[in-house]
Amino acid sequence: MGHLNLPASKRNARQWKLLDIVSATFFGLVLLFFLLVFTPLGDSLAASGRQALLMSTSDPRQRQRLVALIEAGHHVKPIESCPADSVDHMPCEDPRRNSQLSREMNFYRERHCPLPDQTPLCLIPPPRGYKIPVPWPESLSKVASFGGSMLSENILTLSFAPRDSHKAQIQFALERGIPAFVAMLGTRRLPFPAFSFDIVHCSRCLIPFTAYNATYLIEVDRLLRPGGYLVISGPPVQWPKQDKEWADLQAVARALCYELIAVDGNTVIWKKPVGESCLSNQNEFGLELCDESDDPNYAWYFKLKKCVSGTSSVKGEYAVGTIPKWPQRLTKAPSRALVMKNGYDVFEADSRRWRRRVAYYKNTLNVKLGTPAIRNIMDMNAFFGGFAAALTSDPVWVMNVVPARKSSTLSVIYDRGLIGVYHDWCEPFSTYPRTYDLIHVSGIESLIKNPGSNKNSCSLVDLMVEMDRMLRPEGTVVVRDSPEVIDKVSRIANTVRWTAAVHDKEPGSNGREKILVATKSLWKLPS
Repeated sequence: MGHLNLPASKRNARQWKLLDIVSATFFGLVLLFFLLVFTPLGDSLAASGRQALLMSTSDPRQRQRLVALIEAGHHVKPIESCPADSVDHMPCEDPRRNSQLSREMNFYRERHCPLPDQTPLCLIPPPRGYKIPVPWPESLSKVASFGGSMLSENILTLSFAPRDSHKAQIQFALERGIPAFVAMLGTRRLPFPAFSFDIVHCSRCLIPFTAYNATYLIEVDRLLRPGGYLVISGPPVQWPKQDKEWADLQAVARALCYELIAVDGNTVIWKKPVGESCLSNQNEFGLELCDESDDPNYAWYFKLKKCVSGTSSVKGEYAVGTIPKWPQRLTKAPSRALVMKNGYDVFEADSRRWRRRVAYYKNTLNVKLGTPAIRNIMDMNAFFGGFAAALTSDPVWVMNVVPARKSSTLSVIYDRGLIGVYHDWCEPFSTYPRTYDLIHVSGIESLIKNPGSNKNSCSLVDLMVEMDRMLRPEGTVVVRDSPEVIDKVSRIANTVRWTAAVHDKEPGSNGREKILVATKSLWKLPS
């Protein structure tokens, strides 16, 4: 009987193959473990997984049916809560989505909003262990900032910065009662009207003012009033290894005919000239005046221009020194009120109306205005800022929002010494969750109407879910509108877990109006 000798490697070929597979799988799993735990890949994959889980619950057709049921009052259960990792979610400044966009001119750090059908219909939960913020004015002692220090001088500031996943400086300021807003100098104009700010202050903000043919400094010039001051502290002002950047910044300031007031260490102060710009035909940055057809007040999703806005393009008196001083400027109708027909008369009537309404809110409806419970306020449909002006004796500040689809009255608000922004309420607002103690809106249905028609551009349900995101737990909502709209708002309020009551309007007011006052409950995710 013959015997065949096979090499050892061939005698055990099947066994070695199985061992190789097991060993390779084991070492592969170990490598994957280290990648997930000790590298940014793990964070990225986890965030993507959470986002995929969140998005999987938002089938557009199912979402539309749910919204319709809520608006009709056929869905009485509370809207579900969002996942626990969404406690600081900002839909239009979501780093998980925006990180995929272009870095050019900070495009990826600007607003990029999902469509409503791409947004899960859920309520942002508070963080675990959340407590109501320290009330004003004790909260001021927890933060040292330019805006906080100016309050003691009776100067109202509006700080802005992009969303920062590490320091969350805007969220930090807002929780302590300092006016702030999430925004970025990128490819678009900032959402403010022309010639609105008396002072623009930049402390170590690292904005490349002279890049892109000085486009960013030109945008600052659009916002600064004639006779106003530009203060830059930090790089590149007399900063080591930034001699060229500092020289270029001075050259642009000279081309704009800014007067150098002082240079002290790493801080420079310039004053903008009063009157028409003195731009010469020849300057090293090629700066030119914008065409007369350009309206410098257009600032909602409006691309930055590489031209200087001339003061002749905006009618009225708005230079520093030509408008009344504070507090007279708050109550005197500014010349830019003539953006409306019979603007002065409309201004005076609006001011009287809101003084009467605010007194009714306090004395009859028992809204806690003037108490430490309310510091940060938003007026979602501000018009001339009459509601905010009527609160001037209270320790509050108001973010006055002028809807981008309505008449541009925001310049009047700034001429009064108040602050605000343009916004389209069919999109989420650029702020963190739990920002405001009180949200006020007069004519809520008008915020979602398509101009020139009776059709809605978006849903009242989505708008109120966004209001809930911005409102802190135990915060207050005040809504004024027709009885039919207030009835609808009241139904939706139950589904966003608000406790609401409907009241008659104040005596002496014309028109058919009801007032809803609601309180957001402090609910928590189950353990």
